[in-house]
Amino acid sequence: MVQKIRNLAKKLIRRFRYIPAERKVVLSKIADYIQKKYDQNAPVHLIFICTHNSRRSHFGQIAAAVAAEYYAIDQVKVYSGGTEATALHPNAISALRELGFLVFSENESVANPVWTVQFGAESQTSCFSKTYDHPANPSKSFAAIMTCSDAEENCPFVPGTELRVSTTYEDPKKSDGTPAQNETYRERFEQIATEMLYVFSLIK
Repeated sequence: MVQKIRNLAKKLIRRFRYIPAERKVVLSKIADYIQKKYDQNAPVHLIFICTHNSRRSHFGQIAAAVAAEYYAIDQVKVYSGGTEATALHPNAISALRELGFLVFSENESVANPVWTVQFGAESQTSCFSKTYDHPANPSKSFAAIMTCSDAEENCPFVPGTELRVSTTYEDPKKSDGTPAQNETYRERFEQIATEMLYVFSLIK
């Protein structure tokens, strides 16, 4: 893990005390699921789901990948999806780069590029917009983590889930085109990453 991302994780860990108690109860359900799989030496599959799979769900996927590596929890596979496919939003990409991630694609000119998000020499995850039931995602034995209220309401049933948890976040899209845009996107990633780090800190 590159030092800038490691330093970011250390900073966010100090924010655990600000996570509300009721929120920690929800996050502990994800931790319990991971712990059970970890104890069984079984792979952990986490799918982060949002409506357009363009911002928050990708942030969840990336944050969980970072948290798993930071706490050395292996066999964790992270994914994201939506109720419809669009593209990883440029503002999300900009925020990730500002935070210290290396984000690149072999074909940025297509409508929905596949992006590699790298945070270490051998640490990376692949991001592109897709529906939650896309073949790139597991079809069974996974936890579905709902990151937006629209997806939570409009996707009442996700086939193949072993656990479904709602951890909705405010959409940074509201700041698009405003002076607060960059800060809002960074703050949303840091919020999601703080909670994912908290989840993985509970794994023994």
